[in-house]
Amino acid sequence: MDIPRQQIRAVHTASTVTVYQAYAPEIGGPAARHGRFPAAWKRDRMTWIKPSFLWMMYRCGWGTKEGQETVLAVEITRDGFEWALEHACLAHYDPALHPDHDAWKRELKRAPARVQWDPERDLHLRPLPHRSLQLGLAGDAARRYADEWTVAVTDVTALAHEVHAHLRNGELEAARHLLPAERPYPEHGQLLARVRG
Repeated sequence: MDIPRQQIRAVHTASTVTVYQAYAPEIGGPAARHGRFPAAWKRDRMTWIKPSFLWMMYRCGWGTKEGQETVLAVEITRDGFEWALEHACLAHYDPALHPDHDAWKRELKRAPARVQWDPERDLHLRPLPHRSLQLGLAGDAARRYADEWTVAVTDVTALAHEVHAHLRNGELEAARHLLPAERPYPEHGQLLARVRG
């Protein structure tokens, strides 16, 4: 089956979607223990969420990069996720979507969220031809994410390490079997019309 070049694939239920982030233990540990982000989590900074487990593994080096040792699966409301998408701006200028470069810059400055499409990764973290969503949240979106949309926070660092160990041992099927079951996210109406560049 052909995979569209830009498509959201995620673990999702009727009311939630799971995204991934990686933090230093002093942030990731309390977030997982209490199921919400601690006061030390900076709500005034942009934060990037990723529905793709393997893209997160590429970004955090299987939970080995400094400051990214704790990998979190954050279950958020679909309402919140879709609000962010509907209020997002594409992270780069696209003449098919924006009248001119200045108009894009103005939209980017106003938007509480931004979308970036990066190459999805295979088990060996090599780039694939299709793209995976990264969603940047700032201002109101970051605050809503931390304090309203988050339903559950789970530490999946051990899972990341286990998958990586199977890969290092050449046990590809065992590694693949452990991956979260991501599937296409339903795109109703114009959900991605403004950010599919």
